[in-house]
Amino acid sequence: MNDIEFMGQFSQEIGAEYQLAKSYVREMPSQALVHLRSLCHCLVKLVATQHSLTYQSPNLYDRVEQLNAQRLLTPRQTRLLHKLRVLGNKGAHPEKYHLTFAQLVTLAEKGIADLLTLAESLGKGSGGNKYLFEPFDEVVGRDLCYRAVMQADPKAQYLVGMSLKTKGLLQLEQDTSLADKQKPNANLQQAAFWFEQAAKFDTKALFEHGVGLLHGYQGHSRIAEGEKAVADAADAGDIEAKALLGYFLLIGNERFAQDLTRAFSLLSEAAEQDHVEAMANLGVYYYQVDDETQAFHWINKAAQAGNPHSQYHLALMLESGQGCEVHGEQSQYWLNEAAEQGQLDAMLMIAKSLLSKEMLTEVESKRVQDYLSDVIKYGRSVSAMLELSVALADGVLGKIDIVKASSLLMTAQDYAKENELEVISPLKQSMLLQIEQVMSLVTSDEELATLVQAREILQSQ
Repeated sequence: MNDIEFMGQFSQEIGAEYQLAKSYVREMPSQALVHLRSLCHCLVKLVATQHSLTYQSPNLYDRVEQLNAQRLLTPRQTRLLHKLRVLGNKGAHPEKYHLTFAQLVTLAEKGIADLLTLAESLGKGSGGNKYLFEPFDEVVGRDLCYRAVMQADPKAQYLVGMSLKTKGLLQLEQDTSLADKQKPNANLQQAAFWFEQAAKFDTKALFEHGVGLLHGYQGHSRIAEGEKAVADAADAGDIEAKALLGYFLLIGNERFAQDLTRAFSLLSEAAEQDHVEAMANLGVYYYQVDDETQAFHWINKAAQAGNPHSQYHLALMLESGQGCEVHGEQSQYWLNEAAEQGQLDAMLMIAKSLLSKEMLTEVESKRVQDYLSDVIKYGRSVSAMLELSVALADGVLGKIDIVKASSLLMTAQDYAKENELEVISPLKQSMLLQIEQVMSLVTSDEELATLVQAREILQSQ
C-alpha cells in the first residue's frame, strides 16, 4: 500500500485530510501546513476515543498535554504533535516568519515526514506500518486553476487566491527597498480578484476579500468596505474573521467603537478553537482590564502555540514578574525562541545584550551580525543600523568594515526621526575624524582607497 492508504487505515477522514495536505505541499505549502495541524486534531481525537478519554479543553495544546500527563503519548509523540501544531500556525500566517516560498515548501515536506513518523509510532499493528511513500506531485495547482476559471468553483477560487496571497506576501517580505514594497504586487492583485469572485459563496473567501480591501491588495485601501466584509464573515461564523473583528473591537477604530465585552466574546470563541492570535489578543484584553494573571495565562498559551510576538512578550513578563513570578532562565528561553522565529524586537534585544559583553566568540559575533541584519532588512530599525554600524567600525565583530559602517550610518540618517538624528550627527563626525586619523597612518593604496570611499559616503549628504 502507499502512504495515503496507510493513513486511511486510521479513518476515512484522516486519509482524505492527509491526501489533501500532501497534494498541496509543492504549490500551496501554507495550506498543506494548515491541514497537517487539522490532522493533529484528528489523531489526538482518535487516541482519546481508544482510551475512553474526555478532553478538558478544545485547545490542541491542552489536549496534547492532557494525553502526555496521562502517559498516553510517548515523549517523542508529544514533541512531534507540538512541532506539527506550530507548523500549522506558520502555515496560517507564513509572512510573519520571514520565510521564502521555497522554505515554506521545505517545511511542508518535513511536516509530512514528521506526520508519517507520528502515525507509524501510533501504529495499526499486524504489519500495518509497511507502505511505499509516493512522490509529491504538482497537479493540484493546475486542477484548481481549471476549476476556478472554467467551473467558477468558489472553493477552488478561494484556494487559488490563498496560493497567490502567500506568494505575494512572502515576496513583499523579501523585497529589500521601500520603493519595492510600494510597487503594485501582481500576486496580491490576482489574489484579490479571486477572493472577490468567491466572496458571495464562501465565508473564508469573504474574510480574505475584506483583508485584501483593508491592506490594498489592488493598489489602494478601501477601509470601510474591508471592515464590513470582515464583520459579515464573522457574522457568518468564520473564525479568522471573528478573531480579527475581536481585535478591532478591542482597540477601537472609526467604524467599530471599543467594545471590550463583545471583543472578549469573539476572541474567546476564536481562542477556544486554537486561533493563536486570538489567544495573544485575549492576553491584551486582560492586560487592559488590569488582570495580569490572566494576561500571563493567555500570552503563555499563545507562546506555547508558537506565536513569536507572544514569546517575546512572555519573556518580558517573566523577566519583570508581571502576572507571574520572576524567572530569568525561562525569560531567556522564550526570548531565544522568539528570536529564532524572526521576532525583530527579540533579535535586537539579544544582539544588544551580546554587544555589551567585553569579548564575543565567533559564533556570538555571527549571531549579532545576522540578527541585526535581519532587523534592518525587515524592520528598517534605526537602532539596529546604529548598533551594527558602530560594531563594524570598531571591529567588535572580529573585523573592521568602515565602508559598510558608513553606509549603515547614512541609511540610518535617511530613516531617522528627529530625536535619532541627534545621536547620528555626533557619530558621523566621530567616524569622519577616525577615518582622517587612520588615513594619515596607512601605507597601503588599497586601504587608503577604502577609507576614501567611506569618507565620500559620509560626506554625500
